[in-house]
Amino acid sequence: MKKLTTLAALIMTASIAGTALAHGDRAEFDGIVQSVGNLQFELVKKNSAAIIFVQNHGKKFSTVGARGTLTVMNGTVKTEVPLQPSGDNAMETNGDAKLAPGAKAIAAITFADNKTVTVNFSVK
Repeated sequence: MKKLTTLAALIMTASIAGTALAHGDRAEFDGIVQSVGNLQFELVKKNSAAIIFVQNHGKKFSTVGARGTLTVMNGTVKTEVPLQPSGDNAMETNGDAKLAPGAKAIAAITFADNKTVTVNFSVK
């Protein structure tokens, strides 16, 4: 009976994982992708800066009028840099984001409609 229960649990887990992968959370720019609600956020390191691309079900989501902060934790060192709109659907830092492997990054973005979204990333 235990084997049958274990097998059923494995099959259900595999089917759920397949559904989650089919959602479309893929990296378009070789970054780190996270989803919050209907929005997908892709964190990309560009030289010393960071860019976060925003999409809604695979379509560009406007960042015009948005503002935000990217907080990066490298061990015990905390760095906060402002995020500003860049292009149609991106937020970009002007300063050194310090996105080293193993760092944790938290983006807090307030869109033009004054709704704030917080996104957590683990840098690889």
